[in-house]
Amino acid sequence: MSKVSALYPGSFDPPTNGHLDLIERGAKIFEELVVGILRNTEKSPMFSLAERLEMLKTLTAHLKNVRIEAFHGLMVEYAKSIDATCVLRGIRAVSDYEYELQMALMNRKLEPTLETVFMMPADKYSYVSSRLVREVAQVGGPVKGLVPEFVEQKLREKLEPAYKFHDEMQEETARAAGGKEKKRKKKA
Repeated sequence: MSKVSALYPGSFDPPTNGHLDLIERGAKIFEELVVGILRNTEKSPMFSLAERLEMLKTLTAHLKNVRIEAFHGLMVEYAKSIDATCVLRGIRAVSDYEYELQMALMNRKLEPTLETVFMMPADKYSYVSSRLVREVAQVGGPVKGLVPEFVEQKLREKLEPAYKFHDEMQEETARAAGGKEKKRKKKA
């Protein structure tokens, strides 16, 4: 049997617990798993390529058969260049499947020897996406449990004004609620 090397491509902006779940499980299945961070010049990512590389390298340091790299251009060409025989893709919902199936069929057309393996994340991460994490974080909302603590810290650093504003609003709301409670007690 030949060595099975897989590519798990994505933007990972930011890496979520769902991504990490797939990486850890993929590392058990494949002899080598390359996590390929797509460098897409048409998108404006929250985290720079260097930041995403650093986060993923830190989060996967314990996985000896996982390598973190960046790439640009066609994924199938990159997969060929690293001798990957398989592409790992995560599917959270039926809508993901429709999109991923279309991509897999196109990839097969471009490179017939490249197989695609679909993997579902653990139930507790089935609704988590980088986009949703960014949206919640940008307004200072809690992302605990959606991303690893290391990534949560990086989000707080990057979005400090949003978190500071959110924390101040929470304190103000709590003070206002406390004041209303005192007035009610005085009337009683």
